Amino acid sequence: MEDKNIYILGIESSCDDTAAAVINNGVVLSNVVATQKIHEAYGGVVPELASRAHQQNIVPVVHEALRKANIDKKDVSAIAFTQGPGLMGSLLVGASFSKSFALGLNIPLIGVNHMQAHILAHFIKTEEQAAPNFPFLALTISGGHTQLVKVTDYFEMEIIGETLDDAVGEAFDKSAKILGLPYPGGPLIDKYAQLGDPDRFPFPKPKVGPLEFSFSGLKTSVLYFIERETGADPEFIEKNRNDICASIQATIVDYLMDKLKNAVKKTGIKEIAIGGGVSANSGIRKALNDAEKSYGWKTYIPKFEYCTDNAAMIAMVGELKYKQQMFSSPDIVSQARMKF
Repeated sequence: MEDKNIYILGIESSCDDTAAAVINNGVVLSNVVATQKIHEAYGGVVPELASRAHQQNIVPVVHEALRKANIDKKDVSAIAFTQGPGLMGSLLVGASFSKSFALGLNIPLIGVNHMQAHILAHFIKTEEQAAPNFPFLALTISGGHTQLVKVTDYFEMEIIGETLDDAVGEAFDKSAKILGLPYPGGPLIDKYAQLGDPDRFPFPKPKVGPLEFSFSGLKTSVLYFIERETGADPEFIEKNRNDICASIQATIVDYLMDKLKNAVKKTGIKEIAIGGGVSANSGIRKALNDAEKSYGWKTYIPKFEYCTDNAAMIAMVGELKYKQQMFSSPDIVSQARMKF
């Protein structure tokens, strides 16, 4: 489409964060997130409670996003929303609102793949970093996904490797739970790891294909290790928390980097981008920065606010699709599982 002043409203409701953002020609004007605290008491996300909270939050969150962007709803060119993957009840809240909003304003509706959005978040215009050049490799790491993706164009993506069982974010959170840390425990492991010795307690790396991941065995080894050590000393975790967390994190980071090295070797592509909630982890970010110097890679690490679930990345994909007139039908269906 010919260039004009495009305002895209993005809606993200795939899990337990209700988010809305406005993007204008690649620049984020607002990015509002309502986080649901209720799940902390249950040690994980409760789908029914999540969808109810989305219903309560979505109207005020969208209102705030438009206010912060300093635009009226009549200025919105199109609405983009997360079609999937995610929790079905949560997805339906965002989809229903978006369909009604688009119909009421007679503007295009754009369904977005949440995992594609984590990758394309790198094309949000920021002063800190340029966008990756095609082709590039994307490592998408979150609570629900661990994937290696070859990206040859905005909407030409091929998964070349993924987890055979659990996602890396789950490995962090479950390990944290074993250590008695509250949910979500992944960020707490990162926090304690920065104070510990990463070589103190060795954990095995799962042995699978060169581009495949597996984390179930790592969780089991952490569980057996903690059961054995606390059986001998009930205060073992308290005395060694920093070193335990540092050792777990170092094992996971090394494992991810091994897979990235294999992917670079196989494809010859040295432009590397990461995305997803776990890309906020300090150990992974440091390992990627170090890889630029050690291996001659060019690495792209998103700003923290674009790592975890957010609507700015949904709006960014919406803008890219809007320019190519890749609009969705009003009868578009939410998908709990969704391929590229």
